[in-house]
Amino acid sequence: MKSSRRSFLQNAGIAAAMAAARPVQAFDLQGEAASKALPEAIAKLKSRKSEAKPITAGERRERLDCARQLMVMNKLDAIMLMGGNSLVYFTGIHWFMSERFFAIVVPAKADPFYVCPAFEEDRAVEQVALGVNMGNKPDVRLWQEDESPYDRVAQGLKERGLAAGTLGVEETVRFVFSQGVGAGTAQLNAHVSQQVAGTLPALKMVSATPVTAGCRMIKSKHELELMTLANQVTLAAYEAAYLSSKDGMTQRDFGQLVSLAHERQGFPGGASIQVGEYSALPHGSAQSQVLREGTILLMDGGCSVEGYESDISRTVVLGKPTDKMKKVFEIVHRAQSAALAAAKPGVQCQAVDAAARKVISDAGFGPDYKYFTHRLGHGIGMDGHEWPYLVRGNTLPLAPNMCFSDEPGIYIRGEFGVRLEDDMHITENGAELFTPQSPSLDSPFDRG
Repeated sequence: MKSSRRSFLQNAGIAAAMAAARPVQAFDLQGEAASKALPEAIAKLKSRKSEAKPITAGERRERLDCARQLMVMNKLDAIMLMGGNSLVYFTGIHWFMSERFFAIVVPAKADPFYVCPAFEEDRAVEQVALGVNMGNKPDVRLWQEDESPYDRVAQGLKERGLAAGTLGVEETVRFVFSQGVGAGTAQLNAHVSQQVAGTLPALKMVSATPVTAGCRMIKSKHELELMTLANQVTLAAYEAAYLSSKDGMTQRDFGQLVSLAHERQGFPGGASIQVGEYSALPHGSAQSQVLREGTILLMDGGCSVEGYESDISRTVVLGKPTDKMKKVFEIVHRAQSAALAAAKPGVQCQAVDAAARKVISDAGFGPDYKYFTHRLGHGIGMDGHEWPYLVRGNTLPLAPNMCFSDEPGIYIRGEFGVRLEDDMHITENGAELFTPQSPSLDSPFDRG
C-alpha cells in the first residue's frame, strides 16, 4: 500500500532517463546549454522550489498531541514507530529500515523514548533535534551489537508504568521486531528468546493504525498547500512532455521527458508509461513500446514536494483518436465527475466508488469489475497510497481535509485503456480537485 508503487514509478523514471540514449546525448548538459538542448515546452518550465515550505517542529509537536488524544480514545497506552513515513510525520526523523532495531515509543501520558543502536547515537540525537525538538534532552536508550534492543523497550515501558499496558504498533513495523517486543512466540531464535522471554509477560500488542492513520488522513492547511504544489508540478510536467512527444519515441524516451519536466520545476518525479494495447493493463507491462500516431498513451505517476505526493494519470493520443476512444474517454470523464460530486463529509467511502462504477456499468462496461477493474481511489499524502480507501465495503465516513485519488478507468484487453486520475480533497461542503480535469482526448490539457 505505502511507498512501493511510488518508488517503482520514480525508479522507472530514473531508469528511463538513463536508458533513453538518444535524448540523453542532448540533455546531459549543464546550465544554459542544457536549457537550449531541452524541448521548448520543457525549457519554458520554471523552478517552483522556493514555494515549498518545510513542515516545522511546532507542527510535529501538534501531531504528537493529536496522537496522544487518539491513544486515549482508542485505549492505547503507547505507540511504537520505526523507519517510514509515520516516523517522519510525527518526528521528522528519516531512518532506513534494516535488521537493526531503531524505534520511538510514544506514551499517551509520559515522555517518549528512543531505542537506538549504540554506534548510531550521534546521528539519532542530531535527527531528534532537527525534527520534533521538544526542548529537553531526548531519552535515547542504546544497545550494543551483542545485546537485545527489546530489553531497552521493556525497561522504558516499565519505568513509565506501562509493562502491563497496551502498545500500538505502526503498520509498517516488521513482524520480527513486534514479535521481539511482544516477547511471546516460539519463532524467535533461541538467543533472542532467552533475552526477552518473560520480559513483558502482560504487554498487549495491537495495531496503531487508528492513531497513525487517524492523524495522517486529516490534512492541515500547510499539507494541502504542499499537495497542491505537487499536483500542479506533475500536471505541468505531463503537459510539457506531451507537447514534446514525437512519433517513433519509445516509452522510455517519453518517460525521460516526464522526469526532466519535473526536475526542471525543482522536484523529483516520474511516470509509468504504457502505449496502445498495454494501456489496458492498469499498472502496465515490461514489454518495450513505441509511440505511434493514433495510439493511446497512458501516463501514471507524480512527484514529491517536502515529502508530500501527487498521483495523476492522463490518457492522451498522438494524432487523431478514434470514435471508440473518444466514447470511452467521455464515459470515464463522467465517472470521475460523478465521484467528485458524490464525495462530501459524512458520505461513506464506498459510496464514492459506487457513484463512479454506476456510470461505467450503465454505459455498457460492466458488470462490476469487468472493465473498471480496480477501486476508485486511495488516500494520499506522504505515501502515494495511504488510508483511507474509496472501495466497496469501506463504511468510514468522509471528513473535511481528507485527500484521495479519483481515478476511474475502462480497460479493454487487447485494444486500449483509459484512466483519468486527479487528486481531490474533501471540503466542508463537498470535494475539490487539486488539478483541472482533462476535458477530452482532442485537447487533454485544455483548461478552458
